This record gives sequence, C-alpha cells and structure tokens, in this order.
Amino acid sequence: MTATAPAAEATVRKSSPGAARGPRRRTGRIRRIGLPYLLLLPALLLELLVHLVPMVIGIVMSFKELTQFYIRDWGTAPWAGFDNYSVSVDFDAPVGKALFHSFLVTVAFTVLSVGLCWLIGTAAAVFMQDTFRGRGLLRALFLVPYALPVYAAVITWVFMFQHDNGLVNHVLHDQLGLTDKPSFWLIGDNSFIALLTVSVWKGWPFAFLIVMAGLQNIPRELYEAAALDGAGMVQQLRRITLPSLRPVNQVLVLVLFLWTFNDFNTPYVLFGKSAPEAADLVSVHIYQASFVTWNFGTGSAMSVLLLLFLLVVTGVYLALTSRGRRTAQ
Repeated sequence: MTATAPAAEATVRKSSPGAARGPRRRTGRIRRIGLPYLLLLPALLLELLVHLVPMVIGIVMSFKELTQFYIRDWGTAPWAGFDNYSVSVDFDAPVGKALFHSFLVTVAFTVLSVGLCWLIGTAAAVFMQDTFRGRGLLRALFLVPYALPVYAAVITWVFMFQHDNGLVNHVLHDQLGLTDKPSFWLIGDNSFIALLTVSVWKGWPFAFLIVMAGLQNIPRELYEAAALDGAGMVQQLRRITLPSLRPVNQVLVLVLFLWTFNDFNTPYVLFGKSAPEAADLVSVHIYQASFVTWNFGTGSAMSVLLLLFLLVVTGVYLALTSRGRRTAQ
C-alpha cells in the first residue's frame, strides 16, 4: 500500500498536464471559431435595424387599411387582410391598371438600360486593354459619372434637358438642326428617353470597371496563340474574351438589373414627385401611392409584390446560370 501510493501520485502528476491542455485546446478552438462571428455581430445588428426591421413592418402594414387617418398610431389601423393585394393586382381597376402600366415601363427601361450599360462598358473595357498614351487619364474620365453623387449628376442633367436654354436642345436644334423645334425632354414621351440616357450615363462606368477587372484574369498567352492561328479581333472576342468573362457577366447583369429596377433617386430627382406616364417607374409609382395619395396600406402591398417579383427573378436567374455553368464544365 505504501509503495503504490507514490507511483499513483506520479501517474496523476504525469497525466494532469495533458488533462489541463485538453480543456485549454477546446477553449482556444471555440475562441478561434467564435471570433469571426463576434466581429460580424455589429454589422449583423446594424443590418437588422436598418433593413430587416423596416421590411417586417412594411409587410405588416400591407395587411392593414392604413391611411392618413391612422398615421399617428398606425398600429390601430383596421386589419384589411389581402384587400390591398387584391386592389393592386386587379388590372381592370384604375389602381391595378396604373400599376401594371408602371411595371411594363419599368421592365422596358431596365432591359434597355442594363443592355446598353453592359454593351458600352464591355466595349470600353476591351478598348482599354491596349497600351497607348493617356490611357490612365481616359480610364479616370470614364469613372467620373460613377464617382459623382447621384443628386448632383441628375440635377445637372435636369438643367441640360431644359426646353428653352438647355444644352441638349441647343446642340440638337440650334447647332446640328436635327429637330424642327426644341423638344420637351422632361414631359411627354421624350421623358423615357431622358430617363434612359441619364441611367445609362451613370451606370455604364460600373460595368466598365467590373469587366476591366475581369479582363485582367485572362492570360495574354491565349490571345497570342489565337493570333498565331490567324484569329482576328472579332474571333478572339467571341472565342476567348466573352467565354472567359461569363462568370463576371453573370454577376454584373444581376447587380445591374436589381439596381436599375429599384432605382428611385434618378426618376425622383429628374421629374419630381409626379413622373410622366412614359417614365412612371414602379419605385416612383409606389412612392406616389404611399406619400401622395396617403394610402400606405396599398403602397406597402405594392412594395411586397415588387420584392416577391425580384426574388423570383433572381432565383430563376441564379438557377439558369448555375445549370449553364455545370453544363459548360
């Protein structure tokens, strides 16, 4: 008994450091795993407060008969159920018909704006791949529309589109003689062209920047080998550039689509609270339905319908692009 006691104590002493290191290792592992989440916690809380909470409140408001009489305490507004949604999607009624017209205008505007932004940005990025004097200065000038504040840039365009003393009419009518008389660009059918022009002007530099970054990852050896095989510029663009930029373009088109479809600042600054019928985008239409007619329940229902539409389109787009990527691989 006396002889075995020191041996037992020695065994316990030898095993105790390892036993102590075990919990320490587990604690260190937990700290390493939990540290990234701890660092992300402030951003997640801010995102919750800024976006998710107002979104949930807007969804609740869409089920209430919320008008100007209940603004002081919107929680006491009567429960409307799906009546606001029924009014919004009733395309035979004035409210639904106006919303459907705004939706069609927004779709046409988004398709044209995204297509032109991508086309101009890609062409400029491909052109900037060649080395020439002044390339850095030209790149900086191309990014000016994207770097300018939206309000300052759009207000400048408002002055340029003025009927009597605007620069656009001065160039098109007075100097070039392309029109019989000065045109109204901020009212009537020409308002769609004005809105599209401003959107493309401030949006294509983003496409230029993204495509130019994607072009840096294409090895120059591919172009050199293609040139030795006799491939011209058009063939190199079709066989090398565009296929290599496919992952970049998939993300770029989706981002441009979401930004353009939800754009509120450009039409609001360009036309004010009441946009012309030809340039009545969904974002401005929802604003008018909420803050002009003081029917916040219907406006919230329209916002939820817009959110669902964008979620469906984004999901379908991601599914199609993922299937195309797997097929290509």
